[in-house]
Amino acid sequence: MTDLYCVMGHPVEHSRSPWIHARFAELTGQQLEYGRRLAPLDDFAGTVAAFRAEAAGTARGCNVTVPFKFEAAALSRHLTPRAALAQAVNVLSFREDGVHGDNSDGIGLVNDITQHAGVALKDRELLLLGAGGGAAGVLGPLLEAGPRRVVVANRTLGKAIALVQRHAALALQHHVSLEAQPLDAVPGNFDVLVNATASSLAGGAVPVPASVLKPEALAVDMMYGPAAAGFMAWAREHGAVPRDGLGMLVEQAAEAFEIWRGVRPPTAPVLAELRALVEAR
Repeated sequence: MTDLYCVMGHPVEHSRSPWIHARFAELTGQQLEYGRRLAPLDDFAGTVAAFRAEAAGTARGCNVTVPFKFEAAALSRHLTPRAALAQAVNVLSFREDGVHGDNSDGIGLVNDITQHAGVALKDRELLLLGAGGGAAGVLGPLLEAGPRRVVVANRTLGKAIALVQRHAALALQHHVSLEAQPLDAVPGNFDVLVNATASSLAGGAVPVPASVLKPEALAVDMMYGPAAAGFMAWAREHGAVPRDGLGMLVEQAAEAFEIWRGVRPPTAPVLAELRALVEAR
């Protein structure tokens, strides 16, 4: 019987995760099936339960995308330390002792920035836009990469403050200055900008002025494809180096694949193939 996995979200039809995991399986000799599940906004837990029930014991896990990462954490009986700190989960594993929750977003983002984009985060100044599930998942690993300063900016300042307070001890441990600011009053400019807001997915404008960018700053949108086009154009227009979320997507998927299968798949060739596919469309 083949092990089954899926990605759950709302929306989910655009997700490239099935293609990525199919390539990982081919390259590592693993036997599995990976699909998509659209979860109603008011019934994420029911969708997870239905997937497990329908799969008759072969459902092994799922990736979780917007807007369910906080709900996935609440659903998990066991949380890894990084998922517990984020209070957000994007990797569920179904095991005999219950549902395990982990978060591979942050290590995926850091690996993409440092390995594929070739940008060191050590001693840099970094601006993280958003305080939702995406931002919560990446803040811990970003702090562990050792930037000099990280500012979390969000439309609702209270959410940014809560996220910063939860990560204060980790920031102190890694000697990182960490603060929360409202989106419309971000002080200074930055070497790296990470957009973890829903602005790109909703087709909205970039929620901060271009003055936050240092010359040739790296500007990363966690979205990819058409959703990231507006942000990428904005970054390019204002002298930054734009980067979409494809590399993060592949790297977080590799981390999830290793959690599930115990095998680390190669990411560079998969990212190159995926980018060619996306650009061809």
